[in-house]
Amino acid sequence: MPPPRTYRIGQIVPSSNVTMETEVPAILRARQALLPDERFTFHSSRMRMTHVTPEQLKAMDADSDRCAVELSDARVDVLGYACLVAIMSMGLGYHRTSEQRLHTRTVENGAPAPVVTSAGALVHGLHTMGARKIALLAPYMRPLTRTVVDYLTYEGIEVLDYEALEIPDNLDVAAHDPAKLPGLARALEYADADAVVLSACVQMPSLGAIEEAEQLLGKPVVSAAVCTAHQMLRALDLPAVAPGAGHLLSGAYAQTPLPRTPLPPPLPQ
Repeated sequence: MPPPRTYRIGQIVPSSNVTMETEVPAILRARQALLPDERFTFHSSRMRMTHVTPEQLKAMDADSDRCAVELSDARVDVLGYACLVAIMSMGLGYHRTSEQRLHTRTVENGAPAPVVTSAGALVHGLHTMGARKIALLAPYMRPLTRTVVDYLTYEGIEVLDYEALEIPDNLDVAAHDPAKLPGLARALEYADADAVVLSACVQMPSLGAIEEAEQLLGKPVVSAAVCTAHQMLRALDLPAVAPGAGHLLSGAYAQTPLPRTPLPPPLPQ
């Protein structure tokens, strides 16, 4: 009997992020219970960021090239950029630019790897489910949350309602109690939404509340982290399925192809 295949998962994370290195591994390790012939190891490189401000996000994003090269030194099989708002604050459609540039860095280093950004993964995950109208929760200050709303709108996703929790310190974002999220989501105007984003931030933990929120709201519920795991699996050409992570990873979208075109929609006039 052949040994299990091991996949190396690389993540570019803000220096103060303590969530993506727990939630993505939790999703993929839960998957191993269904598919024991696969194993995953997890490897990170960090960009300096302590406060979620436009200035720190811009400086941090400039450091992502170094991280991509470092992770490709480890010959990772897929590389994830684990900061949604850093990408979205750089301009409409920027996830395509970032993914292409960072992939080029891995190619130049002799270890080509597909690149997934959490921003692009959220967009793709919502489109995968056919979610044209959503409601969302975000921990950011209101102007940055509005940036997320505008970014999703540009990608053809209407945000019917949102709540900005306005937590400026990134470690405080990680400390937010995920048990509170279903109740916060229930206060949103979500009746006409196709899906609810329980955490539009990979630092705000939500994995343990996803399925509870789906039962409470009667809607598909995702997070940026769940969408990232889905797209990472598809980038590895693996079925995107994992227990305990909500509708997107239920198996209904296990074979959804990745987006093929790097071209964004036309810029607004």
